[in-house]
Amino acid sequence: MVGADLLRPSLKRHAVAYDAALILAGSLFIALCAQIVIPLPFSPVPVTGQTLAVLLVGAALGSRRGVFAVLAYLAEGAAGWPVFAGGGAGPVRLLGPSGGYLLGFVLAAWFAGSLAERGWDRRIGTTVLLMVLGSLAIYAVALPWLATFVGWQRVLALGLYPFIVGDLAKVLCAALLLPSAWKLLRL
Repeated sequence: MVGADLLRPSLKRHAVAYDAALILAGSLFIALCAQIVIPLPFSPVPVTGQTLAVLLVGAALGSRRGVFAVLAYLAEGAAGWPVFAGGGAGPVRLLGPSGGYLLGFVLAAWFAGSLAERGWDRRIGTTVLLMVLGSLAIYAVALPWLATFVGWQRVLALGLYPFIVGDLAKVLCAALLLPSAWKLLRL
């Protein structure tokens, strides 16, 4: 069970509407956090709040709803809504240097949701591991994609190393938020 399941209605038609509302809210939360941008002049990929949002959405909504929230976010951006980093939009963003990160969000949301469904979001230690593994899932897709733009010899310097400190801060933030939320719910 994930946090979002606590209030899920038992009637099927109400549950479907509830799930749809959560998916939309998750996609909008990711879009909001995507507007937190720190450009890196030496890299085609900025530091954003998206990673934290994707992993929190996955953990809070579970694997299926988390994936659907990310897919909704990607569809919104591809359709021209200004939801990508810094208000970016359009399919070109999905095909550009940061496209691998965007696509990696799908895998990361599934991974975080799957681990949260097993209770990994309830203690600080396992939440840290959930977030680290979710971040690695993003990089597993993002770095090979980025390498096609910058080359394998530069991919770590431009696509991984500059993000480690920010990722650690996001991991710590989530490690405090998720278990604390469960304690507030007394579960």
